[in-house]
Amino acid sequence: MTFLKNISSTNQSDTELVLLYRQSGDLKVLGELYQRYMELVFGVCLKYLKEPERSQDAVMQIFEELVPKLKKHEVENFRGWLHQVAKNYCLMQLRTPKNFKTVELPALLMQNEEDVHLNGVMEKEENFQKLEKCMASLPDEQRTMIKLFYLDGRCYNEIVESTGYNWNHVRSSIQNGRRNLKLCMEKKEPEVRSQ
Repeated sequence: MTFLKNISSTNQSDTELVLLYRQSGDLKVLGELYQRYMELVFGVCLKYLKEPERSQDAVMQIFEELVPKLKKHEVENFRGWLHQVAKNYCLMQLRTPKNFKTVELPALLMQNEEDVHLNGVMEKEENFQKLEKCMASLPDEQRTMIKLFYLDGRCYNEIVESTGYNWNHVRSSIQNGRRNLKLCMEKKEPEVRSQ
């Protein structure tokens, strides 16, 4: 790394320099503090950005970001805070649109929205037709109970009153009818072979 290195002219702690910068706004104070951790920042940037030149630029940009940020944030551990700022900066750089690569997909691989919509409608229609066939295949009592409960929205007690069957019989018929419908709907219909 070819950054200029000045030996720190003061023996003040990071906390003292942060406080001094926040009070005075003196960029020399911030520069002295930042210079202590420039190699750390460069290392973080190199880890994420993978390019030395780009990482050096990032080190300078991060310093510029510190000017307003350090005045806004209460920082107790400058080294840890700076590490997080550098990491976040790099991640944001990686998310910018210029870093996204686009690939053109052949038209053959693309689905037309109309086809997808039409397929969904056709599939629903096939399911309704299959449901009608399966409902017709149920025993009369189960079919009646399923219609009253699911299609007419009646509760067990209402079905008991209208049919005269006891509550357990109604419940059992609905459960058996539902199970038989499910089994019927899950069956695959044999495919018709064209000759």
